[in-house]
Amino acid sequence: MNNRPLALINKGRIAIVLAVACAWLPASLTAQTPMPGSTDSASSSLPQLGDGSALASAEERRLGDRIAAELFRDPDYLDDPVLADYVQGVWQPLLAAARLRGELTPELDERFAWHIMLGRDRTVNAFALPGGYLGVNLGLLAVVSSRDELASVLGHELSHVTQRHISRLIAKDSAQTPWLIGAMILGALAASKSADAGSALMVGGQAVAAQNQLNFSRDMEREADRVGFGVMTQAGFDPLGFVTMFDKLQQAARLNDSGNYPYLRSHPLTTERIADMQSRLPLGAPHAVATAPTLLHAMMSTRAKVLSNPGVDALRSWLAQADDAGSRMLPVAQQAGTVYGAALAASLLREPVQARRYLARLQTLTAVDMQATAPVRWLGAEIDLNARDLTPAQLASLATSLGLTQGASLPLAQMRRPLLILQAQLALQLKQADILSQSIQNLQTWLSNQPQDALVWQTLAGLYGAQNQGLRALRAEAEAQAARLDYTGAMDRLRAAQDLMRSNEALGRAADHIDASIIDTRQRQIAELLKQQALKH
Repeated sequence: MNNRPLALINKGRIAIVLAVACAWLPASLTAQTPMPGSTDSASSSLPQLGDGSALASAEERRLGDRIAAELFRDPDYLDDPVLADYVQGVWQPLLAAARLRGELTPELDERFAWHIMLGRDRTVNAFALPGGYLGVNLGLLAVVSSRDELASVLGHELSHVTQRHISRLIAKDSAQTPWLIGAMILGALAASKSADAGSALMVGGQAVAAQNQLNFSRDMEREADRVGFGVMTQAGFDPLGFVTMFDKLQQAARLNDSGNYPYLRSHPLTTERIADMQSRLPLGAPHAVATAPTLLHAMMSTRAKVLSNPGVDALRSWLAQADDAGSRMLPVAQQAGTVYGAALAASLLREPVQARRYLARLQTLTAVDMQATAPVRWLGAEIDLNARDLTPAQLASLATSLGLTQGASLPLAQMRRPLLILQAQLALQLKQADILSQSIQNLQTWLSNQPQDALVWQTLAGLYGAQNQGLRALRAEAEAQAARLDYTGAMDRLRAAQDLMRSNEALGRAADHIDASIIDTRQRQIAELLKQQALKH
């Protein structure tokens, strides 16, 4: 994997990433879940930084959109439906708990994006961005031992956003513009991967100013610890996950500290904070031990490892590990994770026979675990679809197993995003009109509730194309670009749709009135968004 920062330096212009909370440090823990409104001395002694803000929420969202647009274009950005589904299973309860506790106000709930972006980076990191965007590296997913540890990280980062720490960081020094501060913090981000890249961005007196800004975030970390702990425990996660994650990030800090301008140094693992964390544990409590991973978590952690390092040698190492695991007395979860990795790796290597052999072992290991059923089924479908060696009868059988049959549309409450994407890929291979229509209907139902899902829009465009519905395909492509905040690309697709309508009219084929109306309306809306975007540059 290359050593480039997650955000791009695009055409000589710094792509600004204002990363507050690039490392997570649990410094304020209690043995019991703090209740909303608690006034215990431990909590009341912590800073209350989220009480005010120098930046309006609408302006912060625009700032976040501009940063996120750069990240969406970065090659390291990854929208893997399976991993995203797993992360959402942790993220959504945290959001619900934050609403219940009053940390997430109705205004911020409505105005902010609340979108998690995955990156292929193998460093152990997560970070908060303006406007409700959060970044999670696959390296973090690869090392957390449980959903509880992941919840502790996400709860911490969520609290940075709900407490408006980004606005307050900008207000720390009114002489520094948000964009300049963002550029300097990007230098710290880059330095965690490449000292040269970090030095290129952190030049002259800007490095000193950046350090001053980053030092201010230490009090923010303490508040995010406290609020994040309350949110994760309110959501039903084990508070020990907050404790056991500490050792992992302390080790990660050592590994990432190159001595130049280490990324994690902006959120230091001070002795004071470590001691403060330990003091909040009940007297006589045993040393915290990480919870043994479930089969589901072990598989998802392995998936993150495989996708973050997809080189041929790395993929083949998974096959060797799986072959060796069979002769060793390993915990079932560890075996399941290793065999899952081997099956996925073999599929990526285009070795379907090997992949199916490992899949059969995985099915045996996970047969009694209901939570593991769906991910194992999805992996089997991935293997079959990547192989492209199924007969029409076998494809039809796979369609039935995935619930993709004529007239069998799923209700929205039962839809899972990985399943919908696999259904669409299968429909494209089958090329049967009724199956294509059913998949389109399922995706449309999903988009009625998740209209900003770029991957689903792009997938829908492919299905429309298979049906020779060029106008709808172009509109779906435009929506995919808009969801990625690429309004120029969206406008290009909408203009192409309008050109197609005029061409069809010249040939005596009038466009569907509803489709034409939607395209014209969206063209005007995207044009306005482009105008607003241009005013901010």
